[in-house]
Amino acid sequence: MSTARLSPAAFRAQLQHRIFILDGAMGTMIQQQQLDEAGYRGQEFADWPTDLKGNNDLLVLSQPELIADIHRQYLLAGADIIETNTFNATTIAMADYQMEHLSARINQQAAVLARQVCDEVTALNPAKPRYVAGVLGPTNRTASISPDVNDPGFRNVSFDELVAAYTESTHALIAGGADIIMLETIFDTLNAKAAAFAVLQVFEELGFALPVMISGTITDASGRTLSGQTTEAFYHSLAHVEPVSFGLNCALGPDLLRPYVETLSGISEAYVSVHPNAGLPNEFGEYDLGAEEMAAEIADWARQGFLNIVGGCCGTTPEHIKAMSEAVKDALPRQPRAADHSFHLAGLEAFSVEW
Repeated sequence: MSTARLSPAAFRAQLQHRIFILDGAMGTMIQQQQLDEAGYRGQEFADWPTDLKGNNDLLVLSQPELIADIHRQYLLAGADIIETNTFNATTIAMADYQMEHLSARINQQAAVLARQVCDEVTALNPAKPRYVAGVLGPTNRTASISPDVNDPGFRNVSFDELVAAYTESTHALIAGGADIIMLETIFDTLNAKAAAFAVLQVFEELGFALPVMISGTITDASGRTLSGQTTEAFYHSLAHVEPVSFGLNCALGPDLLRPYVETLSGISEAYVSVHPNAGLPNEFGEYDLGAEEMAAEIADWARQGFLNIVGGCCGTTPEHIKAMSEAVKDALPRQPRAADHSFHLAGLEAFSVEW
């Protein structure tokens, strides 16, 4: 296992020279395996009292070779960064399966698997190091919106509960060997603030910091997150975290996501990451945008100077990642906007006062 820690400064220095490639969809690759209930359970969880089919994060324990092979396919396709299979691995999300007590173990083992495969592929070409992004997903609850239309003030999770869950996951991801901490598919900025607070506290406790990536999701053509913020407002709400990269992922294909990527690229003092879906799902819930067609759109983004890190979300495969890698290999990376020290506020909309 690699023991050298990737510092935020070192990662920023690398991002100055080329566009980095993120991996593609883990869920899409798992779905292709058509695992049944027994496949999700494996031997250890054969007698578990609840249904486990669909608990993709559990597969790092019940089907570790399957997850490692998916990581390997993405790395060999050209990915520089692979994401841990921990999108729903917080205690909050794992409660659906009565597996809260397994959350830390799942996060750590997911990072261990990704670390091992990264080191294996890096050894084939030491000049191109591969990195593990420890994923903190949004959870299946929202701190900003009531789940009960008849009680707008009701919340089914508190800020402190989110902080506790994210703190446990962050410790476990770092213990397993994650190079980067990634807050991904954020639809509620308050959840993201809890995650960021937890991550920064863990860094302070450990005495070192890892690079942080933040990626939100624009949920529909309104151009807003689920909790109602525009791209600009979302960015300004979390810019104080000083992540290495700020980005968008999921929900939309590259055609519909483009204007929001362009907006983010114009305002971000951090590097910009994007991993869109392979188009919108069809009537069968499948994604039809092919690798070459998607890569052509990504190549245009690169030519326009929007990108520092790019990969794929729902519906993308190693084929998509390989095509993207080829499409941007000669493109210059975007240069972050210089700090302007203006005064920025954000509610649902952004408000800035320029000096």
